[in-house]
Amino acid sequence: MRGLYFVPLLALLAQCRAVPTDDESSSGASVPGGAGLQQIINVSAYDPKERQREGQGFTQHDVSALAANGARGLIARAGKGGNLDMKCSDFVASGDRAGMLPGLYYRVQKHVSPVTQADQFVNRAESLARGRSWKAPALLLVGDYDGDLSLLAILAFMDRVEKRTGVVPVAYLENSTELKQQTSAADPQTKARLGRAPYWLALYSHTSGAGPVYPAPGNPENLVKQYRLWPDWTLWQYGGVEWTNGASKPKVYSHGAHRNSTYFGNIDRPTERNVFRGSPEALTAFWQRHGIALN
Repeated sequence: MRGLYFVPLLALLAQCRAVPTDDESSSGASVPGGAGLQQIINVSAYDPKERQREGQGFTQHDVSALAANGARGLIARAGKGGNLDMKCSDFVASGDRAGMLPGLYYRVQKHVSPVTQADQFVNRAESLARGRSWKAPALLLVGDYDGDLSLLAILAFMDRVEKRTGVVPVAYLENSTELKQQTSAADPQTKARLGRAPYWLALYSHTSGAGPVYPAPGNPENLVKQYRLWPDWTLWQYGGVEWTNGASKPKVYSHGAHRNSTYFGNIDRPTERNVFRGSPEALTAFWQRHGIALN
């Protein structure tokens, strides 16, 4: 959720072309393997980023332009490394008003106890759930795990969130050599525990992620294979942001069968873009299975 700075196909991916199937939506988006793909936007205190072209804008108080461009869900950063994100509550409330499914992610960092971070995350989620009357059925929970975390730390965060909420949080992983080595070498019991969390894959470029141990995965399917943990991805962040001298620049996967525009619909600035593998009905069920119930 941070792009290259890691701060990092429309009702179906209208901007992502693959081989057409009979399940294409009216927007012309392709549906690989016959499964619908729903658009999700994730946000943080870095949003909205600066305006870069003509089009519609949005704020943490009004995200109706994102919904109008086909976004089905909005996942806001609740906090990171022990610090809360001050735009979080405004973003999820405005997403709910716009008819989007609201969610929260927490960026788990190495320098703070994962249990402490999990407690802060759950406290924030429960406070938000009680704080208003919601349209949506559930508030999705996601652990965003830094690339230098141990699997023990990831499991400690997951287990604490599940113990307090009954929910297994979704797992967002960077394209991280260290994490790939850990998951590949993990024992079957650890893999089984980690594999209960759906995999939110991060890949913004077919050339990124190359190193001395692993080649650039090139596509999401190969990145799944490099982690050697999940059978497939559930969410894919295909659009991130690269920061240069304080200015943002869209970094969006566009290669082979997956061709995406630089910007989301007619939005006038960079957005961090994701796709869910499945139909609208499957998305709602997923949200309820991995989220806390709302009013």
